[in-house]
Amino acid sequence: MSNFTLQLNHEPNRISVLQLTDSHLFAEESTSLLGVRTASSFKAVLSSILNQEISFDFVVVTGDISQDYSLSSYQRFAHMISVLKSPVFFVPGNHDDGPLMYRVFGDMGVHTERSMICGNWHFIFLNSEVYSVPHGWVEKSELNFLKSAYEEHPDLNTVVLVHHLPRLVNSRWLDTQTMHNQDEFNNCIAACPNIKLVLCGHVHQEYDQVFNNVRYIATPSTSIQFEPFSHDFALDSQGPGWRYLQFTEQGQISTQVFRLPPGRFVPDTGVAGY
Repeated sequence: MSNFTLQLNHEPNRISVLQLTDSHLFAEESTSLLGVRTASSFKAVLSSILNQEISFDFVVVTGDISQDYSLSSYQRFAHMISVLKSPVFFVPGNHDDGPLMYRVFGDMGVHTERSMICGNWHFIFLNSEVYSVPHGWVEKSELNFLKSAYEEHPDLNTVVLVHHLPRLVNSRWLDTQTMHNQDEFNNCIAACPNIKLVLCGHVHQEYDQVFNNVRYIATPSTSIQFEPFSHDFALDSQGPGWRYLQFTEQGQISTQVFRLPPGRFVPDTGVAGY
């Protein structure tokens, strides 16, 4: 298996990463999702990131880049995220067209490699998409890819990226849309002792827990937010968000979430689903 190695212009004793997730872009720029113009919220997030002047070595995008599976939405994403002037890597989400993404993103400047080494960290990108349904499933072929990629570099600290969080978040409606073979997935993760982190999107909220000595993290969306611990479908009024992570040479992980101020992108909280 060929691994892409990302060369840094500094000593790789501390790797800085920006995570974006769940932009839900449409073919038409002005289209809204539950009252939020997702292209506008994504643009505002990118502007805030640039204004922060926080450095990062590369960007990971953990799925649901699109809401409507369209080529135009991916073209818009690639054009918009180019302002960050950093390497961009991705995984597909349940609102994405994974095969289309892998076909077109390379020509748009978005990396399509699924195994990347940076310093003494190994990043493995998995697909949990089940086309056109909300829940996820990591196919046996994907688990085999994970094992094979890991076994090539078992000495490296490893991060697995996948859209669907393979853990429950104590929200009745959202927990029906989790990764449906999460036990199989988590058993595979546990069998690889140098996997330090599983990094996800999908749940449109913050999540950061340790399970079987592996850290599981999910991140707020750049569009709409889901209300934590909700019994039925409910939207949160917190602003769109993003996450920075730092990985040290010694295998440590630190992270921080940022959000746009509340009130800029207010969803329609009267809806019962999407």
